[in-house]
Amino acid sequence: MSSTCGSAIREQWSSRELERQFRAALFERARLNPPAASAQLSQAHPEARQFLKDSYVVEFLGLPDLHSEADLHRSLLRSLRQFLTELGRDFCFIGSETPIQVGGQDFALDMLFFHRGLNCLVAIELKAGRFEPEHLGKLEFYLEALDRDVRKSHEGPSIGLLLCATKDSEVAEYALARSSSPTLIAEYQRMLPEKDVLRAKLHEFYRLIVETPVDDPKGA
Repeated sequence: MSSTCGSAIREQWSSRELERQFRAALFERARLNPPAASAQLSQAHPEARQFLKDSYVVEFLGLPDLHSEADLHRSLLRSLRQFLTELGRDFCFIGSETPIQVGGQDFALDMLFFHRGLNCLVAIELKAGRFEPEHLGKLEFYLEALDRDVRKSHEGPSIGLLLCATKDSEVAEYALARSSSPTLIAEYQRMLPEKDVLRAKLHEFYRLIVETPVDDPKGA
């Protein structure tokens, strides 16, 4: 609860949004699922993990089970104000399908934001299906282009957020292990999580911590 209250103060949530975050089990999700991020993210932005999440709840989109990336993209734009609240107070929207030109070829980045606290651009690529390792290559390409051609001299390295429907934690870990860019992989949840289930997992998580033996530093 303290984590949720701390976030409420930092983000200046309304009472309605605070209630929503309680229902979204923000505290339980944050403890059970820290962000899946590359080592470069921590090096470039040591404080980034306090602003980023492993999953984003977007129940306000009303997406059906079967939906495309275009459906997801359009819904996020229609509900941009709510999406910005879910992302965090310091996120500022720059553009959708942001044009990027490299070597005479045109590309389009799904969504581009700026984070005031981290002082950097944040590129978001959307995937309506399961995370696949090859998705990171395209995102890293966009980050390189942003840092070379868009980023201003006083800004930090750009961050890439791959937002997908589902991900296998082990696959994500392997994919991020060799990543040389500040990237992370997060899921979007179409419905509010079952808080009782998450709370039970959290209790089990703490029980395992308590029961795990600690080696005696003196070798006794």
